[in-house]
Amino acid sequence: MNLIFAGTPEFAAKALDALLCTHHTIGLVLSRTDKPSGRGQHLTASPVKQRAVDAGIAVLQPRTLKPGVRDEGHLKVLRELEADLMIVAAYGLILPLDVLTIPKFGCLNIHASLLPRWRGAAPIQRAIEAGDAQTGITIMQMDEGLDTGAMRLIKPLAIRADESATTLHDRLAVLGAQAIVEALDLLERQQLPLQAQPQQGVCFAHKIDKSESVLNWSLPALVLERKIRALDPFPGCLAQFQGASLKIWSARALPDLMPAAGAGAKVSSPGQVLAVGWDGIQIQTGAGRLHLLALQKPGGKRMPAQAFLAGTPVVAGDRFL
Repeated sequence: MNLIFAGTPEFAAKALDALLCTHHTIGLVLSRTDKPSGRGQHLTASPVKQRAVDAGIAVLQPRTLKPGVRDEGHLKVLRELEADLMIVAAYGLILPLDVLTIPKFGCLNIHASLLPRWRGAAPIQRAIEAGDAQTGITIMQMDEGLDTGAMRLIKPLAIRADESATTLHDRLAVLGAQAIVEALDLLERQQLPLQAQPQQGVCFAHKIDKSESVLNWSLPALVLERKIRALDPFPGCLAQFQGASLKIWSARALPDLMPAAGAGAKVSSPGQVLAVGWDGIQIQTGAGRLHLLALQKPGGKRMPAQAFLAGTPVVAGDRFL
């Protein structure tokens, strides 16, 4: 089939790599405009654009495709390709109806959740944060709604107990690449049925905001652990210690050691350091202890707790805010 591919980050680039190894032809790649990156803030091409350039495929980078404000010349280019299908993966631009209907068979989206759960921008992070045991890839026939289109192919994936957004992203990227190749094979054999999304179980994965990064020690340890895993690598979770803003990159929830009411012992409060050892720092939370395993000082690098403690003394009774 003659394809158009639309995507921007590494998640999408994995799918493009897989498609380049098939018999299908990719006539054009759409990707977001180059963005400033690094210390020098030099304009940097997206992973998808870099792959396309290396493969000798033409790249189109519209700032928007919304009617009334877009460059109509971009639509002319899309129509002239007479593509059979557009593959969309984490593109980052809204595709209006008149774009969705340009290819003969419309547009297929590689979505990183089991729809209708976690429609929206951050399905990987929200699944971890919510404590889901399972996620996956849904190949969806795109419509004008926000991830509301009919499902074409579903590939479940178990979420590991220690899964971070980084590791889950990478595993889903591989699964998504495999799924879209399989979906195209089935479509060519007319064995890729449409299945409407269920009405029950709909929830939205809202975009991650930097304001979410601050840890609230009054929350249960398990909730904090999930949040730390969900916000790795972006934006990371923040805590204040001795006037410095630290990033907490890895932690494990432990059972509570707080005495029962009326036991006569002093009760630790959320944020208080309970114990310090070579393997980490135990902090009281609203329910249970959080064992900090990897931290980062301002201007420093991520390091295991043992290395952090070698340069930053922490003792029982200290407090994280």
